[in-house]
Amino acid sequence: VIGILIALGINNWNQDRLAAKKERFYLEGLQTEFQRSRTKLKNLIEVNRINYMESQKIAEYLHSPEGSLSEDELSKSLFGAFSSEIAYNPNNSLLTEILNSGGLEDISNPALRLHLTSWDSYIQSLHRQEAELREQREKVVDIFRSDRGSIKTVLHRSGIAAEMELPQTGELPSNLQLIRDREFENNLLLFILTGRSTEISQYRPLLQEIDSILLIIDKELKDS
Repeated sequence: VIGILIALGINNWNQDRLAAKKERFYLEGLQTEFQRSRTKLKNLIEVNRINYMESQKIAEYLHSPEGSLSEDELSKSLFGAFSSEIAYNPNNSLLTEILNSGGLEDISNPALRLHLTSWDSYIQSLHRQEAELREQREKVVDIFRSDRGSIKTVLHRSGIAAEMELPQTGELPSNLQLIRDREFENNLLLFILTGRSTEISQYRPLLQEIDSILLIIDKELKDS
């Protein structure tokens, strides 16, 4: 009987040791993933902020007296505001594997388990907001796909055409009339509002969520 109890004790000890080793493997992998996701999010926040701040520069000149904004200034702000599309793609391969394989049971901290199971809902909400932001961006860009705006002028006047080694052919039509265009004004203001809302209601809370997850993981790793 004593021998059986000792064997069971050794077996349980081995199982606990393997479980602890597996959990540490998961925690270290999740730590790396969320650190990378945090870096991506910080960079995206900066890009989004540049987009709506450059748009705000244009908005300051809406219906302003002629000559108050130069073609070069407008082109640089237009390129700065609308050349980059926003899309957050976090590193989730290990987290997805853990959730799909039932590996969440190997995470002993209940608070961390709750954060991990809630992660996908954060991302889905964010992607819906980003889709709205892309829609608002496209409405402004669509104006430049028509004869009401000139992409060529934006590229040449902002200096981007020179970087791309694009030769200038023909005249460069002015885009200054757009700052007195009501449709352009409405779309621009909606883009600014959506961009700011994306940062305040989605990006900042998600960054706080990532920081909370990393804080728990760091403590678990130090205590193990």
